[in-house]
Amino acid sequence: MHEFSLGESIIETITSQARQQGFHHIRRVWLEIGALANVELEALRFAFEAVRENTVAAQAELEIITLPGRAWCLDCAQSVEINQLFDPCPRCGGYQWRLTGGNELRIKEMEVD
Repeated sequence: MHEFSLGESIIETITSQARQQGFHHIRRVWLEIGALANVELEALRFAFEAVRENTVAAQAELEIITLPGRAWCLDCAQSVEINQLFDPCPRCGGYQWRLTGGNELRIKEMEVD
């Protein structure tokens, strides 16, 4: 389950930012996670709660914003929403598309003291 390593990386990033910017507590963290990022959201929530103990994020709430999969279809020259990799274009049925979004995982915002 790679969600634990993701949770640890999020905590490392948060801790580093806390040191650099001089804050002591994190109240809330907003993550943007693409629908195609291969992240099990409930497993990530569990992992985050487990690894946040004894850190500046020990009491932090985790808010997850899910971003849709997006692609540019070369066949119909349209930006389309996709639900899974290797699916056909929902407009024209073609397979000549390039992923443009939905595979990201990033810290969008933090509420801190």
